[in-house]
Amino acid sequence: MSALVEFDRLTVEYGRGRKLKRVLHDVSLDVRPGEALGLIGESGSGKTTLSKTLLGQVPVTSGRVLFDGTDITRLSARDRRGLSRRIQVVFQNPYSSLNPQRTIAQSVGETLATDTGLTRQEVRRRVLEMLEQVGLSPDAADKFPAAFSGGQRQRIAIARALLPMPDLVICDEAVSALDLSVQAQVLNLLADLQDRLGLAYLFITHDLAVVRHFCHRMAVLKSGRIVETGQTGAVCAQPRHDYTRTLLASAPVADPDAQAAARARRHSVAQRTMA
Repeated sequence: MSALVEFDRLTVEYGRGRKLKRVLHDVSLDVRPGEALGLIGESGSGKTTLSKTLLGQVPVTSGRVLFDGTDITRLSARDRRGLSRRIQVVFQNPYSSLNPQRTIAQSVGETLATDTGLTRQEVRRRVLEMLEQVGLSPDAADKFPAAFSGGQRQRIAIARALLPMPDLVICDEAVSALDLSVQAQVLNLLADLQDRLGLAYLFITHDLAVVRHFCHRMAVLKSGRIVETGQTGAVCAQPRHDYTRTLLASAPVADPDAQAAARARRHSVAQRTMA
């Protein structure tokens, strides 16, 4: 199956002259339709920079970023705006990602703002349907963010990202600010939505336990270089790189039942993506 996203020998540098800093070094990586790819590494390893090249937020020094076969580094600003509905982001902090002065319906519905073919009533209907899909009642639509917990706000952020029916959702440390029990709820929600909607996720995190639980494949990024990729179960069972082994050694041991459920989910998606 062809890749939905492909980073092809990607290099990104910041600054000039003596202040020049290479953040990504010749990175090659892909994300396939319908899968969750975990991108793991320490803070400063280049994870978020990689995602920003996909969003057009940082310039590329060399290499290509392909989305559905198109090199998006060569797109005009107008063409890139048209692509924005197919790529959405869920950010880390559920408390800062929603405007406190706007109702939930306004915040979630803004992702359809460029769709001039929809009436206000149609947008609201879609917002209510999506809120229901993420486990929130319709009366949440007319409330403000202050009325909700962190986990509920992250569900709202997920609803906002999914409303335009994207092909890819970038989850940038999307559960790291949540309590462990709420993390599990949000991860299970994301997995359920993926099964129902056929989404692909680029899941950026420093938490190997999250990758083990959620992601079908994983890529390990160290100092701007991909040092290891593969099926999550295989990489965790037999890591090839010293850095991966260090990450594994420092990660908490997962609950056996959770590990079994994660293996079953990864196997199911692997079978579907190969079909």
